[in-house]
Amino acid sequence: MTSTSAALAKPAAPKFYPPRPKPWLVWLMHRLSGSIAHWGYRMDLEISAGDLACLKRLKGDRLVFFANHPTFGEPVLMYDLSSRLGERFYYMAAYELFQGAMQHFFQGVGVYSIRRGLVDRQSIKQTIDLLRQPASRLVIFPEGRCSFQSDRLMEFQPGGVQLAFQALSKLPQTEGQSPQLFAIPISIHYQYRGDLREIVEETLVELEEALALPAWPGIGTRAGTGTGTGAAIAPPADPLPPEARAKLPDQAYGRLRRVAQAVLQRIEADCAGWDLPLPPLDEHNWNERLEALRDGILNRCEALLGLPSNLNQPRRDRAYRIQAALADLAALAEAQPEGEAAAKAAALPTALPTALIKRSVERLLNLDTIYDGYVLENPTPERFIDTMSRFQRELFQIDQPKPKRNRRAQMKLGEPINLGDRLADYQRDRNATVDRVCQELRDRMQANLSAMVEASQSQSSGPSLPLPSPQAQHPNPINPA
Repeated sequence: MTSTSAALAKPAAPKFYPPRPKPWLVWLMHRLSGSIAHWGYRMDLEISAGDLACLKRLKGDRLVFFANHPTFGEPVLMYDLSSRLGERFYYMAAYELFQGAMQHFFQGVGVYSIRRGLVDRQSIKQTIDLLRQPASRLVIFPEGRCSFQSDRLMEFQPGGVQLAFQALSKLPQTEGQSPQLFAIPISIHYQYRGDLREIVEETLVELEEALALPAWPGIGTRAGTGTGTGAAIAPPADPLPPEARAKLPDQAYGRLRRVAQAVLQRIEADCAGWDLPLPPLDEHNWNERLEALRDGILNRCEALLGLPSNLNQPRRDRAYRIQAALADLAALAEAQPEGEAAAKAAALPTALPTALIKRSVERLLNLDTIYDGYVLENPTPERFIDTMSRFQRELFQIDQPKPKRNRRAQMKLGEPINLGDRLADYQRDRNATVDRVCQELRDRMQANLSAMVEASQSQSSGPSLPLPSPQAQHPNPINPA
């Protein structure tokens, strides 16, 4: 490296950001968290007095909160919960969030980083050290990222439970009694307030216009969309039950499928030069095409970056590993403008630009859990909004679509699991015990989530939505999520 380039080189970013809670900032955020949730995220936390009392009874114990993560707002809700309890929580968050001034803010309110998809030894040590402290409180989102699914859980990452057991193993036992550490399952469900037909219609129009789709038969002309000649054409049959159709715009399901088809075709067109082994286009094989597209993107990106492919590793972890490799490459190239990393980065565009690798992995994570059947399984406005939010992220390349309307953020605690009671099992068979606890947490969270969904539907203006027949078909492509 020349003296000039050495002078221009920037210090490398830290590999880990520890929590550095500032009492005054924690105090301030405790008082502002409810207002931030309401005005910034259009949501208001609702939790029963009984659940709060349950947590207060565990005041002197070590707690790990495992919460679902359907949107970007759950950390704010957990902060609101900590405020109501008058306690300080710590939070594990994705390394990528620690950018610019937000780095210092996150650290100041008790957040620390985790590099997803990698063995982050500093974050592991930080977690174990925190959980060894008396009366510690740690928040973990075991799905690993936002699911964009209002009433379903993704598979859990086992790391949080594994680290809790490791911390327990390092604590002293008293008279043969294992120390206590409780895993608290937290289910969060959002219920939008008011009639959502206008919101669904506006978002559908926005997506249709972005894709330059013509007017849907029977719907008529919309600004900037098509020719408006479809009014005389009989629209395809709508497979939604009458109760669902009453809460949605005309032909909402068919229009959503058409948007999804156009989005998928656009992604496939961008990958046309990759020689991906995609099956022939057919309106009934969308899940097969999605699987082939996901796997093809991962394999191609790993090959270009020289990363080994581990087909037994979850797709999310492989995607995180690609993102981490790109970030490391960019950081090294910036710190050493004439070094090996810069040369490697410069050579990549001949095969595939780093920007397209990055964009492809972001797409993969955005559509990781989408599947043909999600909306039709339970055609609520919330599932429509979940799916349309994914498409907004794809088409407009925005990370966090704005909330569509004010929401009730309902929080429900599942029965706590005392991991101390499972410590002997863990010491005999670590992997099996971790898997069992993860499944128990997931089952308890999903049960509460499903109960809240059912209750919210029965309290709505119409009857709860019956599930349509699995045989219900629609003559045009996709049904997402």
